[in-house]
Amino acid sequence: MCLSFVGASFALAAAPSSLSDPTGLDRGFSGLYNLDFAGAQRDFAAWEMQHPDDPMGPVSEAAGLLFSEFNRLGVLEAQFFEKDSVFSSRPKLDANPAVRDHFESALSRAQDLAQKRLAKDPKDKHALFAMTLSSGLQADYDALIEKKNLASLHYTKEASGWAQQLLSSCNNCYDVFVATGFSKYIIGSMSAPMRWMLRMGGLPGDKQAGIADLQMTADHGHYLAPFARILLSIAYVREKETQKALQLLTRLKSEFPGNPLFSREIARLQSAH
Repeated sequence: MCLSFVGASFALAAAPSSLSDPTGLDRGFSGLYNLDFAGAQRDFAAWEMQHPDDPMGPVSEAAGLLFSEFNRLGVLEAQFFEKDSVFSSRPKLDANPAVRDHFESALSRAQDLAQKRLAKDPKDKHALFAMTLSSGLQADYDALIEKKNLASLHYTKEASGWAQQLLSSCNNCYDVFVATGFSKYIIGSMSAPMRWMLRMGGLPGDKQAGIADLQMTADHGHYLAPFARILLSIAYVREKETQKALQLLTRLKSEFPGNPLFSREIARLQSAH
């Protein structure tokens, strides 16, 4: 299962205050949720040109590239995650090499910019948030496309560590709870011996705590609020709480009418009950 996150949204008071740019990053991330990947990348590229020293530009570009690959490969379909047996038996997917190289280059640029900012200010919110996103995106690519589960766990732990650093100085940076929430939920769903091993490795598991973290981002997040609602809907499907999942998906369908995935998932759940 995906032990991390990718995504975006726009409730301006919820993220680090200077991360908001309703005409740039916000519009690009909204494009991702509507599956307008080309438009999103144009917005991200324009924002990068205007803010060349901010790591949020390239890390947002990387998020767009990953989302486009997920869409192309069918990873965004909820049934991909619904049953552990289906997820465990998933094949390694046929990644686009050019997209992979572009993705890794964007992450590298984001990390370099973030580290330069952290060298000047270890509490820089942009830099810590970008490092959280960067590790999480790499974890998702490794787990969901390359099927490199151990490597994914390594990056998941990194993402959680960066998230905790940000939260220590910014208790209203709600987006980063996605980095901890889904990890807690999925690890909490594993067998007791596996939970123990991962806890010893610094990855605690608790399904209810994970859902609470995701709800925090869903209610108060900035760039990642809609993605938190997507993850919550998957969790509710797994927990057989279909009505809660349908409520979230109906809201997402209304917010992002250009995305047919929400309508298809609603129809699938309704036909199954």
